Amino acid sequence: MPRESLKSKTARAVEVCRRLSVRYPEDKVLLDHTSPFTLVIAVLLSAQTTDAAVNKVTPELFSRWPDPQSMASASEAELGQVIRSIGFWRTKAAHCIECAQMIVSDFGGEVPQTMEELTRLPGVGRKTANVVLSGAFGIVEGIAVDTHVFRISTRLKLTNAPTPAQAETDLLRVIPRELWGPVNHNLVRFGREVCDARKPLCDACELAELCPSAFKAVKATKSSKNAKRKAKS
Repeated sequence: MPRESLKSKTARAVEVCRRLSVRYPEDKVLLDHTSPFTLVIAVLLSAQTTDAAVNKVTPELFSRWPDPQSMASASEAELGQVIRSIGFWRTKAAHCIECAQMIVSDFGGEVPQTMEELTRLPGVGRKTANVVLSGAFGIVEGIAVDTHVFRISTRLKLTNAPTPAQAETDLLRVIPRELWGPVNHNLVRFGREVCDARKPLCDACELAELCPSAFKAVKATKSSKNAKRKAKS
């Protein structure tokens, strides 16, 4: 199979973005938050945990510690009990408090608005920083590549990178800058609803004709169904 040109891949990526924007006309962060600080904490908590799980614990969390000043003085054990139902809660509890303390001590109690400063905060990597910059400040510097974005962009052959960080570099090359903001949230939602990790719904996918992996999945599904029919007959 001939190697796809950058021009062709870019055109395909743009069409992917267009179709996703039709499916998801509202570009929004799915994590509940009321301020840049609560968004930082919510995204920090969402690592290796679903947004739904995070949204269940944040109402109590933010009612008790709504700002950096209050969370900076929180007890790690007490905060940990509030978020105990999510994965890696002990580490995340420590990061929440350390993050709040740095925001107070180094940034005057205000969430910083640059990638360099955000990624200095404990528990905040480039993915989290991208979501915060876009969701809280309307600043788009990149694409937050989580497990959904990484999986779908790999299946679409928009990247062959082995890591999310390297995948972001590839995506920034093939997706025009003006589309960086909405594509992240849209891919995350699409990953949950259609392009599942184990059972992607390729037969019902509006991106199937743009996805080299979809045809393999459909073919494999049909072969499996045919094999089951023959086994029964």
